[in-house]
Amino acid sequence: MEVSRFDVPLRVSGARIREIADASYGEYTLIYTKPTELRWVAYGLERMIQVARTTGAAMVYSDHFSSVDGVDTQAPVIDCQAGALRDDFDFGGVQLYRTDVLRKAASEMGDWQYAGLYDLRLCASRMGELVHINEYLYYEVELDTRKSGEKLFDYVDPRNRAVQIEMEQVCTKHLKAVGGWLPPVFRDINLKEGSYPVEASVVIPCRNRVRTIGDAIKSALSQECPFPFNVIVVDDNSTDGTVDVIKSFRDERLVYIAQDPSWHAIGGNWNSAIFSDRCGRFALQLDSDDIYSGPDTVKKFVDAFYEQNCAMVIGTYRITDFNLNELPPGIIDHREWTEDNGRNNALRINGLGAPRGFLTSLLRETGGFPTVKYGEDYAVALRISREYRIGRIYDVMYNCRRWDDNSDAALDIDKMNANNLYKDRIRTWELQARIAMTKNLQ
Repeated sequence: MEVSRFDVPLRVSGARIREIADASYGEYTLIYTKPTELRWVAYGLERMIQVARTTGAAMVYSDHFSSVDGVDTQAPVIDCQAGALRDDFDFGGVQLYRTDVLRKAASEMGDWQYAGLYDLRLCASRMGELVHINEYLYYEVELDTRKSGEKLFDYVDPRNRAVQIEMEQVCTKHLKAVGGWLPPVFRDINLKEGSYPVEASVVIPCRNRVRTIGDAIKSALSQECPFPFNVIVVDDNSTDGTVDVIKSFRDERLVYIAQDPSWHAIGGNWNSAIFSDRCGRFALQLDSDDIYSGPDTVKKFVDAFYEQNCAMVIGTYRITDFNLNELPPGIIDHREWTEDNGRNNALRINGLGAPRGFLTSLLRETGGFPTVKYGEDYAVALRISREYRIGRIYDVMYNCRRWDDNSDAALDIDKMNANNLYKDRIRTWELQARIAMTKNLQ
């Protein structure tokens, strides 16, 4: 069995993919995306070919070992499902394509500068299955040894803007091909409907944040607004003194909700706030370890809802250290969001930005947040964007403090995989809903 091998970077041109297709001579083409030596487990390549033949897959990939400073550790990857549309999906270094699939994809490929490999695998997924072999078949050396939390913002680094534009174009092409693309037509919404105790509520879910919860509450209570607002702090059974800090505030605008011992997570804490009779017309996010950038954040949120006539508003934030010193990449404004295509591009990126504000009545109507502690806001944003307009604010609205106790500061591979698998699943469900909605409109 002849296998053609080509080493390419993850960001590769469409022209290079076409060159590879023309030069491939075997039944299978192996593309290796890491700039390191590939070392096989005994008969690892033969096993990949065997599975590829057995399944008839368009492409196969496998778990592997990561070699760092001479130490080999297991590096499992996850199944690639329909909603795994993010361009940074980790297949590992080895992708083994059927050569006929590669050639057909290359013949349909756009003239990309960076997105050739992304276009290839999305096109391949439309022609057959991308099969994950959950066996450890090779070794690769990991060069990027940053903590997972330091990699979170690579896709919004302004230096990567040209790359992101191409990736959006490729994803849009794919969504149109599978029937999941939505035009910029939105349902009307009545922001004045209903009666609420206050116009806006700042929602702060927390658990064991004794070092930061006081700063967050002060930031929220210091807001200057021409309308009534309150601050709803939902504590999820803290044991470190967080509750004492919350109770130390003597302000009638502060609403304290203590959760029972059952499972709530961040999503469940949000639900306790939005379904409370104390919640305002708009529910505005503030994480327990972050602070608003100024006393006008809440007002800017509310103004944006009415000016843009939208069901959700997403702001801009600044990455800082614990002492508010700016950290790279600095300001995160998610300018990849556009009125024309934002709701579609939302299926590609791993988050829509922050801080977020929601129309409370719509949250209640759609069932609130999933009871999870990761991806709950993304799930809600995707659901809202399916039908309703999402507004944007490009002023810095809050400071996102990175510190050792962030929930995503340094995740092990199993936790990263679990997080990514869940977000891919959210995207899969949303894609299914959008395909069904598109069919119903035809």
